[in-house]
Amino acid sequence: MTAPNTTIDTAMVMAAGHGTRMRPLTKNKPKALIEVAGKPMVDHAIDRLKDAGIKRIIVNIHAFADQMRAHLEARNDDSIIISDETDAILETGGGIKKALPLLGDKPIITHNCDSIWVEGMGKTLPRLLERFDAEEMDALLVVAVTANIVGDVARGDFTMDAAGCIEWRETASVAPFMYTGVQIIKPQLFADIEEDAFSTTKVWRGLIEDKRAYGLRHDGVWMHVGTPGALEEAETFLREL
Repeated sequence: MTAPNTTIDTAMVMAAGHGTRMRPLTKNKPKALIEVAGKPMVDHAIDRLKDAGIKRIIVNIHAFADQMRAHLEARNDDSIIISDETDAILETGGGIKKALPLLGDKPIITHNCDSIWVEGMGKTLPRLLERFDAEEMDALLVVAVTANIVGDVARGDFTMDAAGCIEWRETASVAPFMYTGVQIIKPQLFADIEEDAFSTTKVWRGLIEDKRAYGLRHDGVWMHVGTPGALEEAETFLREL
């Protein structure tokens, strides 16, 4: 096994959302501070990134920004940098674009705060860092096999060929892989998009068409904790481990 990629040292945790699908639990607090297995979701993401050797972690905030700021500052960790989006909700792509001055020019990890998982044979983030090849790829998405997901899998998101290139699920079909909310991507891809608020899928479309978007299969169990029901399922699963 080759050594992990040591050139990627920055990540962005996406924690600005209102969490409307998580209501009523998000009536008085942001989704990122809802606890899973006794720990706020944003801390699951931060701790996992730090365990993988990431040195700088940008966290965007919008909903209940004062609560988020207080929680992050209470960690007393200079490696955590806040990207303030209190003026407007910018979606995932817009959040990355706004944070560009903080992110630098090298590829970064982005990590949705509601992405929780149990490791498989090897830890996913070190495997992600090891697999990323900047000459071959512009984005490397962690994808979960639908059979290894706790909660709603819908119809899946992507298919993936033997080399790891991903393709969108065809309309009215099913696909074996779902995006976990974690990826390595080149931040400069967001710089020239005119809109302020947009989804990362706007960037993925061109990358997939150009065969520059790849997938890395998570070999454990993944949980998208986006609703009260999904939270209950995740808690039940984790208690039974």
